[in-house]
Amino acid sequence: MLNDKTIAVIRGGKSAERKISLKTGKAILNALKSKNYTVVDIDPKEDLHQQLADNKIDIAFIALHGRYGEDGTIQGFLEMEGIPYTGSGVLGSALAMDKVSSKRVFEQMEISTPEFIVLKKEEYCNNKADIKTKIEEEFSLPVVVKPALEGSSLGLSITKDPSDLLGDIDQAFDYDEEVLIENYIPGREITVGILGNKELEALPVIEIRPREGVYDYEAKYTKGATKFIIPAELDETVYAKAQNLALQAHRALNCQGVSRVDMRVNPNGEVYVLEVNTIPGMTETSLLPQAAAKSGLEFPELVEKILKLAIE
Repeated sequence: MLNDKTIAVIRGGKSAERKISLKTGKAILNALKSKNYTVVDIDPKEDLHQQLADNKIDIAFIALHGRYGEDGTIQGFLEMEGIPYTGSGVLGSALAMDKVSSKRVFEQMEISTPEFIVLKKEEYCNNKADIKTKIEEEFSLPVVVKPALEGSSLGLSITKDPSDLLGDIDQAFDYDEEVLIENYIPGREITVGILGNKELEALPVIEIRPREGVYDYEAKYTKGATKFIIPAELDETVYAKAQNLALQAHRALNCQGVSRVDMRVNPNGEVYVLEVNTIPGMTETSLLPQAAAKSGLEFPELVEKILKLAIE
């Protein structure tokens, strides 16, 4: 059914995560070629409409990360072009990319998520001392500081020392006009991949153990900087709870096709949803492909499954 279609792998773009997107896209291109699909490599930095038209694209495999790729922008463009695409639609993409909006949805749906406050740049710049005092009164350090609209942990800090707080917030504001201050959940970091549209499958839970303590940009993309345990060594009840919460979060944000839900488990076995990634990394060593492989789905088959979900 898809072998007579021309598939665009859209990668690169102009977000801060361009380099990672190029790697993800290359792995997807190679996987689809290994399955004998007709594939075109497209970078939306150029005239995207013209590239899609010139190559007579039937389906788009979105391999963009960050702004314009995960926030509903490219999804809306492809809707206007009448081209089916992988992953979540405009709404699901926009909600998941905006950490503030997604956390408000989680609260409304009674999905456990760390307590938080939102800072707006202009208000913060005019009242830094008061805001610092408010944060210290409402939260006990450490706190997580992160931009509302960035991925790959760009601009993220775990602030332990009060003297570092304003500097960490300033750094986060380099990436966005809104910054999230979140209660830090001690314990273990885990992630759960989700596949499917109407019928969803939760992949094996992965525990993430950064060697330096923080799963930031460097820990994510530096070889050997992080240890992954698949499946995560969790109590059976906690393991099931994590998979169930991941499914709930995926549905709550109206995600489709594929996602990866990041969570933390505290020492009491309570699970908290941090965020949902609608376009997870897709190199062969990325988290979602590792989880899929553990469940028996090798990388080319995973890529093909995500592609087929786009037209299901």
